[in-house]
Amino acid sequence: MRLVPELVLTETGWETGRAVAITDGRIAAVEPPGGPQPGDVALPGKALLPGPVNAHCHTFQSLLRGLGDDLDFMGWRDRVLYPFSERLDRDGIALGAAFAFAEMLRHGATTCVDFFYLQDSGNENAEAVIDAARRVGIRLVLARAMYDWEGAPKRYRETVADATRRVGELIARHRHDPTVVVQPAPHSPHGASPAMIRAGWEVAEAEQSRFHIHVAEGRYEGERTLREQGATPIRHLDRLGVLGPRMIGVHCVWLDDEEIALMGAAGAALAYCPSSNMFLGDGITRLPEMLRVGVRIGLGTDGGCTNNRLSIFEEMRMASLLQRVRLLDGAALSAGTAFALGTRAGAEMLGLPAGLIAPGRLADLVAVDLAHPSLHPRTDLVKSVVYAMSPQAITDVWVHGRRVVDAGRLTTVDVAELLARVGELTKGWRI
Repeated sequence: MRLVPELVLTETGWETGRAVAITDGRIAAVEPPGGPQPGDVALPGKALLPGPVNAHCHTFQSLLRGLGDDLDFMGWRDRVLYPFSERLDRDGIALGAAFAFAEMLRHGATTCVDFFYLQDSGNENAEAVIDAARRVGIRLVLARAMYDWEGAPKRYRETVADATRRVGELIARHRHDPTVVVQPAPHSPHGASPAMIRAGWEVAEAEQSRFHIHVAEGRYEGERTLREQGATPIRHLDRLGVLGPRMIGVHCVWLDDEEIALMGAAGAALAYCPSSNMFLGDGITRLPEMLRVGVRIGLGTDGGCTNNRLSIFEEMRMASLLQRVRLLDGAALSAGTAFALGTRAGAEMLGLPAGLIAPGRLADLVAVDLAHPSLHPRTDLVKSVVYAMSPQAITDVWVHGRRVVDAGRLTTVDVAELLARVGELTKGWRI
């Protein structure tokens, strides 16, 4: 199969007169189209972009959207997250995942990291999420949580031994899946004991994978970790010996200069969720400072009830604008940098050969309508994509070479039926 658009965003910039050949889920070539070939997909008036990567989400939380609006973090956690997550059985978890994946694809995201922690007593719920990802058609990194804080609901919690065994079993089961990767995810310095955090790191070491952990999302976490562990979150992780190139810290809002330097020196990465951090009033992560010391960064939406939108294109815009207002500098974070964070950098941080249109990369691609008013006047198209593009400009999406959005419609699921099921499940939910 070859995609033949009007424009292609390649490693060297926008190019015309190029066809993108796809074989076995990967880009085989970016080449002159020559004459029409069997299997060509003509995309006149379209620009082809690498698919965005959602580096952090909790998919089941899309079912809780709207319940916690205008609450602070603690109010949201105690009045919305904990009680309503208890209402979800395995079918509800799968429905929430499908609902979230469908929205992400329609907004162009081709990969989702689902930081998943409704374990009950095994991996069956996680398998339901994986099955939903396959059905809807998104690439999934299942960040399988490891959580043992006694203040959390029972279904979140496991012993260190059980969590270690189960995450290892899930990794082994999906080791050869073309569109699914499983990585360990000790919840956070407050949600996972030192032993659990070390166990997650040890699984990542044994599997040569990344591991995910929430870090310093709110100011309260730093105060609590300092009180309970004798160090702020990044220093605590450094003392545990887990701060390194395998670690993807999520949020990292409340870090001091030394902690930022520690992350950079260790080669650690960040999954940054600007809209969620704004929505909960958490603060603004210091991206330019982190980039300067070598922290690798990707962009995430976080859960659908701490953001209310699941668009990485929007997170690109928010990441740039927040740094401008924080530093009072209109050049603090460019559109090109923000676009890279949401595509290539996020993919590479996860160990995925995606986020770039080049031979050998995964065929995760997005087409946008060059005639859409939000992309006019035609000046700098990357800047228009980051700062101006409407979601309605996104017309087609391919994941692993499979067309999952065609002319603005999902090809894999009946959206009307999906929404009807969501409505039935959540009918009458209020706080």
